[in-house]
Amino acid sequence: MKKILLSWSSGKDSAWALRSLRQQGEYEVVGLLTTLNAAFDRVAMHSTRRTLVEAQAAAAALPLITIPLPWPCSNEHYEAAMSAACAQAVSNGVEAMAFGDLFLRDIRQYRIDKLKGTGLEPVFPVWGLDTRRLAEEMIAGGLRARLVCVNPKKFPGIDPAEFAGREFDTTLLSDLPPGVDPCGENGEFHTAVYAGPMFGEPIPVESGEIVTRDGFVFADVRVADSVSV
Repeated sequence: MKKILLSWSSGKDSAWALRSLRQQGEYEVVGLLTTLNAAFDRVAMHSTRRTLVEAQAAAAALPLITIPLPWPCSNEHYEAAMSAACAQAVSNGVEAMAFGDLFLRDIRQYRIDKLKGTGLEPVFPVWGLDTRRLAEEMIAGGLRARLVCVNPKKFPGIDPAEFAGREFDTTLLSDLPPGVDPCGENGEFHTAVYAGPMFGEPIPVESGEIVTRDGFVFADVRVADSVSV
């Protein structure tokens, strides 16, 4: 099987992409690749703590490859860092890179364009699936996650704090306002996964404070009994 790295956001779509890759049996997933905001030691946008991402990788029985990025980070710096990571992956025998994108064609094309000439094949294991059905399949399949970032602009007239920190479950799906994608693919929300068929065992988590920063509402989710930083 071809060796493949999975771009890992810490959220449900990445996690389900891992499940799909393992089910398909065409690729051998050899690692999770994630970018971290070096100033806060958290995943960009999701703001997931490094300790939780490390716990996710351990639960998935996969090595975690982290790319520290400065804050703020220019697109040029980001692309240079990713280019270096791709070159290192190829030198380690990796042949493909997988992403958890669902339907945003501009993002998919961007990834395809940036991987041209790197020696890595772009793979999209959950692309094009109906997001309502996918969300329901994730929940029915045992995936457990919490909303860690909510975009208030996508929830007009609603206090976004009502959704930040909530479980990604059937009740949440029924409470989402009209126009909000069930998987949050238009940037409505981001999640952090703590259990599911892609993990050998659940990760005990606990919720922390909810804060508003840079126009988004973030709910801190950390590994239970970890020390706050």
